[in-house]
Amino acid sequence: MINNQKGITDEQVEAAAKAVGVHHFIKTFPNGYDRGLDDSLTLAVGQKQLLTIARALLKDAPLLSLDEATASVDTRTEELIQKAMDKLMGGRTSFDIAHRHSTIKNADLILVMKDGNIIEQGNHDGLMAQNGYYADLYNSQFEEN
Repeated sequence: MINNQKGITDEQVEAAAKAVGVHHFIKTFPNGYDRGLDDSLTLAVGQKQLLTIARALLKDAPLLSLDEATASVDTRTEELIQKAMDKLMGGRTSFDIAHRHSTIKNADLILVMKDGNIIEQGNHDGLMAQNGYYADLYNSQFEEN
C-alpha cells in the first residue's frame, strides 16, 4: 500500500503524488495506489526518488536534509525531481548536499565548500556575479567538450 501513514487520507496521498509527478506512474501499478511496495516491484532510481519525495511531502516535516537528491538519474528525470523538490522545500528549512548545481540553483543561501572550508556564500545569482569558485564549477557543468 502506498499510504501506510496514519492520519493521511487517500486524497492527500493522491495530491502529493500529483504534486511530484508520479500519479500516472502509480496508476500503472497493478491495483494502483493499493499496490504494496516490495521487492517484486522493479523501480528505476528516479522513480524511487520521486516516491520518496511524495512521502516526504506528506510527512510535512519543517526540516529536510537531502544528500545528492538527483544522483544517478538522467537529465529528464532530474528535471522532474527538481520540480518536485521545489514543492517539497517550500516553507521549510532544508540542507541540500549537491554536486549538480541545478538542484541548488533556487536556494536562498548556498554555502560553497572547498577542502572542508566554506569559501563563498550567497544565492545563485550573487555567486555567479562574484565570478569565483562557484561560478567556475557551475559553468564547467555546462561547457561543451
